Amino acid sequence: MSQGERSTNTGHSGKRHRGELRYEGKAKRVYASSHPGEYIVEYKDEATAFNAAKRGQWAGKGATNNAITAHLYPMLEAAGIPTHFLEQLSETEQRVRAVTIIPVEVIVRNVAAGSFSKRLGIEEGTELSRPVVEYCYKSDALGDPLINTDTALALGWATEAELTRVRALALEVRDFLVPFFLERGVRLIDFKLEFGKLPDGTVILADEISPDTCRFWDAASGEKMDKDRFRRDLGGVEDAYAEMLRRVTSPALG
Repeated sequence: MSQGERSTNTGHSGKRHRGELRYEGKAKRVYASSHPGEYIVEYKDEATAFNAAKRGQWAGKGATNNAITAHLYPMLEAAGIPTHFLEQLSETEQRVRAVTIIPVEVIVRNVAAGSFSKRLGIEEGTELSRPVVEYCYKSDALGDPLINTDTALALGWATEAELTRVRALALEVRDFLVPFFLERGVRLIDFKLEFGKLPDGTVILADEISPDTCRFWDAASGEKMDKDRFRRDLGGVEDAYAEMLRRVTSPALG
């Protein structure tokens, strides 16, 4: 068996053979599967920031993000939000539905932070009176530039119906996650989502939900518990990710 192939016993699902590498991003590798209509996603230990200008890694990062996503996606499914997630195969691998990624990333902001604060001169931590939905063109080479829906339509990256569905699903994800995290002592400041299409055109949630893609602040102290600790050289990155996994998998606070 070549290095690009791997057999994993998944219990009730039988064996999955990891085939050729289909895509490699900053945080994950996507492999073909021996089962049609499925991919195997491997989470990496690498961390990047500022469009990969800053790089680092730590042991267990991929496993942590995999575990957080594997815990949250079935709950989103149960809440009526369709996702690509099927099951966790190993510490760093998931079995997912094969989708065609819509190259329009969605950012949902609940509190001013990061580039939003910088662009608009608004102090970080300022509560927004309503969620702000923003869109980026998914392109590592271009640094995921901010776009609007007219741009996506004019360049054929998505249809009007797809963008409407993507926005609705993103806000449904927000409505589920905000109270979920608050019940565990965490404020969900903002987050980025990716969506994909099944062969029949159905739009579903893809990618991950983790400290890589969300800003998490401790509800009591305001301490950052996400990739900003890496971006801003705050230290304690591994501990913050581990603490988020602990909270995600813990019961709600009393």
